[in-house]
Amino acid sequence: QVQLVESGGGLVQPGGSLRLSCAASGSIFRIDVMGWYRQAPGQQRELVARIFSGGSTNYADAVKGRFTISRDNAKNTVYLQMDSLKPEDTAVYYCNAERIGRAYWGQGTQVTVSS
Repeated sequence: QVQLVESGGGLVQPGGSLRLSCAASGSIFRIDVMGWYRQAPGQQRELVARIFSGGSTNYADAVKGRFTISRDNAKNTVYLQMDSLKPEDTAVYYCNAERIGRAYWGQGTQVTVSS
């Protein structure tokens, strides 16, 4: 089992920045990939960014150049630095981990971009 706890969401004005954190615990060895997904009201959950065990990353086109995913292996934590935020980034952001073919999810953290 893998437990994921997100933090760092909140309200920010357009053009602002936020950093989300996701701390993993439990059976964290052999986690193949960790990532961030988001779900806006009435929308399907979508991939935002992910980072693989080897360090490679990929991003949704909508966030390329604005968001950066990174990890601190010593702290078993993955981060999502979000810059130049737009109102359309408003959503609940979920941390995800995939381990030996199984997906784990955090409880989600709300990000609201509004003036």
